[in-house]
Amino acid sequence: MNRSSRYYEIFETAAGWCGIAWNNAGVVRFTLPTSSAESANQLLLRRVPEAGRADPPADIRETITAAQRYFAGEEMDFSHVRLDLGQQDAFFSKVYDRVRRLGWGETRTYGAVAKELGAGPEFARDVGQAMANNPIPLIVPCHRVLAAGNKIGGFSAPGGSDTKRRMLEMEGVAVTPPKPVQQSLAF
Repeated sequence: MNRSSRYYEIFETAAGWCGIAWNNAGVVRFTLPTSSAESANQLLLRRVPEAGRADPPADIRETITAAQRYFAGEEMDFSHVRLDLGQQDAFFSKVYDRVRRLGWGETRTYGAVAKELGAGPEFARDVGQAMANNPIPLIVPCHRVLAAGNKIGGFSAPGGSDTKRRMLEMEGVAVTPPKPVQQSLAF
């Protein structure tokens, strides 16, 4: 297996079907749970169309088992998983490295991540862009990065913000939806 060859596997979790793609350097793509194996397969191959189905090597099998345990509600740490993020913007790489160190139930805002990286508050939007483009959610736990005021913010994975909320709640993070601006139309 060489670095340019990519392989994938689709697997079931308590939350639905996930996909993982890898090469000999590490995981290159991960998809959060979808409702069917077919949808997980389509979602994954849309991002890595050259990947071929293969039996996962031991380290990838361990990552799959850890993801299954995570979605069953067990505290898991993915910081040891080898990744191959390919060519990334230098700032995005720093963001992914920082976010990987967030543990179970630990959150940060986009602005706080920017500040921890020595960037000003104007870089909060760039942190958000890095999270939106994260090719390996869960393993790079972008669900733990929140909008200002600890609001959920966006989430580009299947299920959107509801998926992010469920993952955070599973980790013991109390997240409440924002209150509507207009309470009632009654006069």
